[in-house]
Amino acid sequence: MKYKYEDLSPKQFEDLVIAVCQTILGSGVQGFSEGPDGGRDAIFRGVAERHPSKAEPWRGTVIIQAKHTNKLNSKFSDTDFFNPDRDSSIIAKEIPKIIRLRQNKELDHYMLFSNRKLTGDANSNICKYISREVNLPEESIYLCGVEQLERYLKRFPDIAKEVDIDPADSPLIVSPDELANIILALAKHLKTLPAVSDNPPTPRIPYEDKNNMNNMTPEYAKAQRRKYLKETKIIDDFLAAPENNSLLLLYQSAVDEFQHKIIANRKDHQTFDKIMEYLSDSLFDRDGDLSRNKRLTRAMLFYMYWKCDIGNEDNA
Repeated sequence: MKYKYEDLSPKQFEDLVIAVCQTILGSGVQGFSEGPDGGRDAIFRGVAERHPSKAEPWRGTVIIQAKHTNKLNSKFSDTDFFNPDRDSSIIAKEIPKIIRLRQNKELDHYMLFSNRKLTGDANSNICKYISREVNLPEESIYLCGVEQLERYLKRFPDIAKEVDIDPADSPLIVSPDELANIILALAKHLKTLPAVSDNPPTPRIPYEDKNNMNNMTPEYAKAQRRKYLKETKIIDDFLAAPENNSLLLLYQSAVDEFQHKIIANRKDHQTFDKIMEYLSDSLFDRDGDLSRNKRLTRAMLFYMYWKCDIGNEDNA
C-alpha cells in the first residue's frame, strides 16, 4: 500500500479522496465542507472526464463522501458500517441526507470512499440498498474501498505526489497488538485471585506533581485514581512474575511506542486527559479484545501513567 490508511487522519484521507476524484471526474471537484447535519461532502458538477468511462461519463451533480476509520482490517460489510436492519449503521444514517439532496435535485450520482475492504457481494448489496432507499439507479452509485484506491494510485502515480501526505502529521495512533496480548493474559490471571489488593505501588514522584507537569486536570486525575489505583499492585506483581517475562517485554515495547507517539503528536494546549481518552478510544477501535476488556485496558493505561512509563516525570 502507498499509505497505512488507518493511520491517516480524516482530513488526510479526505485530501486523498479529493485528489482521486479530481483525476477521475475533473479539476472542478470542490473539497469537503461540513453541512448542517454534520456530514462532510465534496461535489462535482459537469461531465466526468473518465468515470465510469470516457465513452459513457457521468453527467450532472456528483456528491462525494469519505468515511475514514482508524480500525484495522475494516470492511464495508461490518455491521457498524452497513446493516439494512439497523438505523444506527453508518450507511443507514446517510440515507435521509441523500434523499433530501435527491428531492432538491442536488444529486444525480453518489460516490462513497472508505479505507475499508470491499468485496463484490458487499458492493452489490450496499448499492442495491442505497438505490432502493433513495430512488437512485444503481449505475449512479459508486463505492470505493482500499483495493480500488490502490489501483488508482498505481494507475495515476501523480496523485500521491499531489497529496504529499506527511506521516508526521498523522494523529496519535498506537498499535494495540502488544497490549492486547497482555490484557488477555491479565484478564485470565485476575479470575484466579480472591480479591483486589489495597496496596498499590508507590509512584516515583508525587501524583499531584506528575499531574501538574503533564497538565492532567484534578477532576480527571481524581477519577482515574479512584477507579484504577487498586489494580496497579496486581499489574505490578503480574508483570514482575518470572513466568510472565515475555509479557513484560511486550509491555516495555508498548510503553516505548506509546511514549514516543505522545511526545511526537501531542499539541501544547492538550491536557493529558485528552491523551488518555484518545489512547483508550484508539485502542478500543482497533482491537476487539481490548474493546471487550475496556475497564482492564483503562486500568493498564493508568498503570503506565502512575509508573511514569508514559507522560513527563520531571521538569527537564
